[in-house]
Amino acid sequence: MSTVTVRTTCRYEAESEIDAVTLCSIDAQIGAAQNAGIEVPCRAADPDLWFAETPGELERAKALCAECPIRRTCLSAALDRAEPWGVWGGEILDQGVVIARKRPRGRPRKHQQVA
Repeated sequence: MSTVTVRTTCRYEAESEIDAVTLCSIDAQIGAAQNAGIEVPCRAADPDLWFAETPGELERAKALCAECPIRRTCLSAALDRAEPWGVWGGEILDQGVVIARKRPRGRPRKHQQVA
């Protein structure tokens, strides 16, 4: 049995060396998934969807993330970096914290209307 060392070039400008290593790891996982013929939603769909303003679009991005092979790694890294906004790993982040859903723009109604 022999050991093989593979070096890859990964260059990121990041807040810390740990952030750069994490981003390189995520890139490597995305590359491995794509090489195996597995679709990574954030690379296949419009990237703006993951940073949309409307709750409906964010829910769509979350749904696309559901089957992503690197969903957990993506979410963990986003939480470590305290990502300010967007959908990461199938969750909506706001100011580095997971939120259940995004409120629509504007003031809420004083009285809920019955549909």
